[in-house]
Amino acid sequence: MRISRKADYALRAMSYMANQPDGKRSSISEIAENEAIPRDFLAKILKELTGKGLLKSYQGVTGGYQLAKRKSEITFLQIIEAMNDKIKVSLYVDKKGAPLQLFWSELQDTLIKTFQGVTLDNSRYVLRK
Repeated sequence: MRISRKADYALRAMSYMANQPDGKRSSISEIAENEAIPRDFLAKILKELTGKGLLKSYQGVTGGYQLAKRKSEITFLQIIEAMNDKIKVSLYVDKKGAPLQLFWSELQDTLIKTFQGVTLDNSRYVLRK
């Protein structure tokens, strides 16, 4: 299983915004610079996250992006799936009777539960010192 670069950048951008003071709007340039993400690619990612209801977008001089929900309501799984990534550990996970199908299925379920259990307010993974 591999998380796409797009999903990785989305997780990093969302984590960055989760670390900002409440109400602060972050610009694309600010996030791109702080997270070392290509600006044009980030712009597309943030647009998709906005379309999925995870971000709010504001236009104008004081514009930017901020989380659309509380940090505790946004999971890593939601962010990954918003980038159209599916958690799939093997081609055989859905094929009954395939070699090791039960193992792959259980591993996939564990990964999904793990991503679902981590939210943007989880200081162990998200908050920066």
